[in-house]
Amino acid sequence: MFKKLLNTNDDPTLTVLRLVLGVLFFAHGAQKALGWFGGYGYTATMNLFTENLHIPAVFAFLAICAEFLGALGLILGLLGRVAAFGIVMNMAVAIAIVHLPNGLFMNWTGQQKGEGFEFHLLVLAICVTLMVHGSGAWSLDRILSGARLAGGHWSMTRPRPTGV
Repeated sequence: MFKKLLNTNDDPTLTVLRLVLGVLFFAHGAQKALGWFGGYGYTATMNLFTENLHIPAVFAFLAICAEFLGALGLILGLLGRVAAFGIVMNMAVAIAIVHLPNGLFMNWTGQQKGEGFEFHLLVLAICVTLMVHGSGAWSLDRILSGARLAGGHWSMTRPRPTGV
């Protein structure tokens, strides 16, 4: 079962999706977990989630972990499906609780009350792709699933034992 979770092919386009999403969510997760990039940090984010948005503390904690640790997993290509699933849950809740009333579009012009959910839909599409196909080329998932470097590129074939 664990091997199926790690299994992926050597498609470099999955690597592009994974890395871009990982870098973007690292910035968002670091805002919430560490207070970097103009964020409020862990304590203030927990207070916002639990007091203002009425999210139970365990789910608020998991949301912060999904963004920060999930981003690291995506960047490394380690447990990419799990990381993508965590981000899917995070984005689905963000749409339902915060962004749905604001409509589809982001607040590009500053004319609406808040941000729409178009960014979240793109993230959901990327995450579903990664959940279905895996982390792609140049990922720890690929290495841990038994891929071997053969002829300059990764292959899922195992070396034949000598004398056979």
